This record gives sequence, C-alpha cells and structure tokens, in this order.
Amino acid sequence: MASGTAPSNWNRWGPEDQRGTLNLITPERRRAALGSVRSGRTVSCARDLVPGLMPYARGATAVEFDMVRSGADAPPDAAAGASEHLGMVFHGRYVTHLDSLAHVFDRGRLYNEVDAREVSPAGTRTHAVTVASEGIVTRGVLLDAARHRGVTELADGTPVEADELDAIARAQGVTPRPGDAVLLRTGHGARVAAWRPGDAPLTGYAGWAPSCLPWLHRHDAAVAGADTAQDPLPAPADVRYELHVTGIVRLGLWLLDNCDLEELAAACESERRWDFLFVIAPLRLASGTGSPVNPIAIF
Repeated sequence: MASGTAPSNWNRWGPEDQRGTLNLITPERRRAALGSVRSGRTVSCARDLVPGLMPYARGATAVEFDMVRSGADAPPDAAAGASEHLGMVFHGRYVTHLDSLAHVFDRGRLYNEVDAREVSPAGTRTHAVTVASEGIVTRGVLLDAARHRGVTELADGTPVEADELDAIARAQGVTPRPGDAVLLRTGHGARVAAWRPGDAPLTGYAGWAPSCLPWLHRHDAAVAGADTAQDPLPAPADVRYELHVTGIVRLGLWLLDNCDLEELAAACESERRWDFLFVIAPLRLASGTGSPVNPIAIF
C-alpha cells in the first residue's frame, strides 16, 4: 500500500501524541466492556513460553531459561528456594507479545512523524511500551476465519481480505465498535502446539491482507491481534509487512502478535458470543519497544 494512499492517524490526537489508537479506548468504552461480563469465565490467549523453541541468529532461541538455584542445590538442614534466569527475543514469530509504536519505522519516521533515531541502541526515548503501563482494558472481538471457511487452518501465505472480515462478523452476529481489540483466528495454534525444541522455525502462516488496514481504520480498532505474526508469510513479492509498517507507523495501531486463540474459539462457541472483556497488561519495560504479555478474555 503506497504511503500516499495509506490511511493515517498522524496529528489526529495532536502532534505530541504517543498513544495512537489507544486513545480510542475511552472510560465509557471500558465501562461498557466491563458491564458485558456474564459468566465470569476467563481464557488465556497466550502461548506457553517453551525454552529452546524458534532458533534465532548466533545460536539464540526465542526463549532461553536456566535455573540459577534449584532443589538439587538445597541443603538438607536449612530452608532454601529456587530461582531462574529468563531471556527472550519476544519480537518475532513465537512469543505472544504487544508491539509498541516504537517497534517499526518507515522512511526514517515513527508514528506521528517522529524521527526514528529516537530509538537508540540503549532503547527508545519515545513511543515506549510504558505508554500502555496502565493496561489495555477494552472489548475484544474474535473473527474466526478458519471456522468461517470450514478448515482446521488457513494455508500458508493466505491473506484474509476486508470483505471476508465483514462476512465473518455478519455470520457470527458481532459488530466491531471503536476501541475494540479485533482478533483474527487462522487456526495456526494447533501447529504451534506441536512444536518441540530443536525444530526448525515455521516458514509460513496466514494473516491480514493489506485491504484490512482501511477496514481497521474505518472501524477505529484500538488493537489488532492474530494467532500468527499478523502479516501473511510468504508474502507476495510486491507486498511488505503492511500491518506492521502501515498499521504501526501510519495508524498508530497497537499489535498483539502470536496469540493462542484455540481455547478462545472454543469458549466463544460454548458461550454463544464472539465478544468479551479483553485485558492486556504489558511489563513496565522502560525504553522497551514492546512486551511479552498474557492477554485474558473474560466472558
């Protein structure tokens, strides 16, 4: 999508704004979402953090874990405890995480036309994930593309187009509203659950088509999430990572990558509703461009 024709929220909330689409989650919308809770059922939408999965460069993996102290070190005649060291490359295709508006830049600019050099080797000086440190509490909506097509999982590289989002919403009897967190299920979760340490990284998955960007802008979505890393892979040669590049930089759209939506889909079926209270609590990672998260849906 050419930048000249892309939808934009630059200056919509003022030239100093760092919140982007989180501005759409007003106190009134939070209260409405809280008031929609009926059964009290809760569902995690995060993947398990399994050490050794998803190789990265220089021998690193997405999640690195080792015990600093364990029961093997416990003295037989005194109290003791266990502790561990945890390291992560949470941006990527495995860890469930929230992207702040410092995560992506285009043509040397962040969201709201801020100089990309504000993201330094020491961390970001602006648009950090701490902008959302009070948490994201809003209405969530699941659009289940795999269910709509009657398949277990969409094929690798499959783009879900905007007109299909409308068809899914109609079939599920749900209407996206401003300030919603809109979640796209492709069925990728079952494949992720079968990964084992040492496996090669997956090379493909489905996701949002570029046509979904005007759709998300038109519906004033506050968060877009998926059970993949959002943009289809492999992508057509003439299409870049549009949801990340245009979504984050032009719209100020907060992204929730690599969710596990299998249990949520089952809960929506049994509860007979496709909307719910949705809570995302990022770590207060100073200067961070994102955070691993455990999003919770509450029915």
